[in-house]
Amino acid sequence: MNTWKTKSGYVITKLLSGRSNVFFLSNGNKSIIIDTSIKMLWRVLDKKIRSKKIRKIDYLILTHAHFDHVANANRLKRDYSSLVFIQNMEAEYLKKGKNVEVKGTILFSKIISTFLGGKIIKYMKYEPCEYDYIVENKFDISDYGFNAYIIHTPGHTKGSMSLIVDDEVAIVGDTMFGVFKSSVFPPFAENREEIIKSWGKLLETNCLIFLPSHGKEKTREQVEIDYNKRKIK
Repeated sequence: MNTWKTKSGYVITKLLSGRSNVFFLSNGNKSIIIDTSIKMLWRVLDKKIRSKKIRKIDYLILTHAHFDHVANANRLKRDYSSLVFIQNMEAEYLKKGKNVEVKGTILFSKIISTFLGGKIIKYMKYEPCEYDYIVENKFDISDYGFNAYIIHTPGHTKGSMSLIVDDEVAIVGDTMFGVFKSSVFPPFAENREEIIKSWGKLLETNCLIFLPSHGKEKTREQVEIDYNKRKIK
């Protein structure tokens, strides 16, 4: 499992990769999981959590309401007594087990979203989940035992959000994509301009590492290059 350690000692672990990354953060007493991957990977995720001898996940942060990020949210909430964070504009989607619709941003994803988008979204429903905390623009979780905060980073979906840990590592959901070498732009997005603005917001932090939900980590330099190339002047 890949791990990242901040200067003050926080350890972020990638519990799952492949279809969608799942990250684990602990302060030694309390724990957070960010996203939950797809339904068919529940047993794998559950096994990874139990291998850490953990019986309770205190908080579950959902970067946005798409099936490959939230499909196991309700089960995690039930089995590990997790309190769930979701951005305000996607709270009702989570409660109803519905996906936010997005459009393709490159040729192959434009074809998929144009001809199959609606059908795929309807087919990929997930188990509804009740939320506990609503995030607006910023949610400081220092009172919950972590030197971290959640910020609204729209663009991929209107309610996408990112977790900033120790002002060093950002867990960014689909606001960035870690599959392509030359770009961090995701192949699907609701609003292209908003994504670029969200990159700017993330670059206003001191984060040096950005962890997307798909693919590998991205450095600050990689994000800055793509941001400067695409930003509206």
